[in-house]
Amino acid sequence: MKIGIPRALAYYAYYPFINTFFEKLGLEVVVSDETTKETMDYGIDDTITDACVPIKLFHGHVRSIMDKVDYVLVPRLVSVNREATFCPKFLGLPDMLRCSIADLKNELEVRVDIKQSKLKLFLLCLKVAKQLKKGFFKAYSAYLQALFSFRNYTHQFLQGGIPPLGIVGQHKDKSIRLGVVGYPYMLYDSYLSLDLIRKLISMGVYVVTPEMIPDREKKRQGKKLKKTLFWTFSNNVIRAAYHFFERQDVDGVIHITAFGCGPDFIVDKLMEIDAKNYKMPFLTITLDEHTGQEGLNTRLEAFVDMLKINRAKKEALFA
Repeated sequence: MKIGIPRALAYYAYYPFINTFFEKLGLEVVVSDETTKETMDYGIDDTITDACVPIKLFHGHVRSIMDKVDYVLVPRLVSVNREATFCPKFLGLPDMLRCSIADLKNELEVRVDIKQSKLKLFLLCLKVAKQLKKGFFKAYSAYLQALFSFRNYTHQFLQGGIPPLGIVGQHKDKSIRLGVVGYPYMLYDSYLSLDLIRKLISMGVYVVTPEMIPDREKKRQGKKLKKTLFWTFSNNVIRAAYHFFERQDVDGVIHITAFGCGPDFIVDKLMEIDAKNYKMPFLTITLDEHTGQEGLNTRLEAFVDMLKINRAKKEALFA
């Protein structure tokens, strides 16, 4: 039995758990290929025009894989903690797909709402295994191995790696240290982000993303907000930004966002205001299906050059 995993949206946050769980259940996991222009075109054709580009890409990935597998995993992400929920488009994703791709008949819809306790995750895995006609002990073993894979994944980030991009580590002696914040599917999809992270590293920048900051530190930063944001990924982004604003060894912050993203309309403005208060150089890069590589490169190079000048002035002042 083959199960297809679209390489989009929550895939970049949870793929070690998802892939390992289904593999250890005995299924053949087929992940859609990395995003290409063809994937994007599929998504544009199948989706309403005002959908954000990550949603369009999810549709494109589903279209590219649905005829190759027995099931296509389509999660309905509701909540993974007690603090927040997900963007409304995540909540309604299975419904959007059914309306947009009429010939999609093999979706495996999984409703993820595990805010009440960690036990809920295991019970959800058990339910999915039962749907696939797998037994309790097989499900339990797959669940434990999936947890181990996910913990190893998060550990790699904390050690300075960026596993979704195959980056094992970076040279910490690089002159510029830059916080790059955004949702996982914006940062780690090389096509959508126009390979922004690798571009910065090639320019001599040490890149730090939200996943490279310990959860305990992000929770501490969350106390600076008068109210917790409604969205899980948004909380992760803004807390990481506050962490960077406090750090003397961080030279600037870049926020990567999708055009038309509702939650980011609020998140980006909050970060822009507080970056000024902390006197932290801040750049917002908005991406959609029309964004060009040359325009992005020009903005990145100008921003990094400015940061290098600022760093040189500081070093001269304290010399």
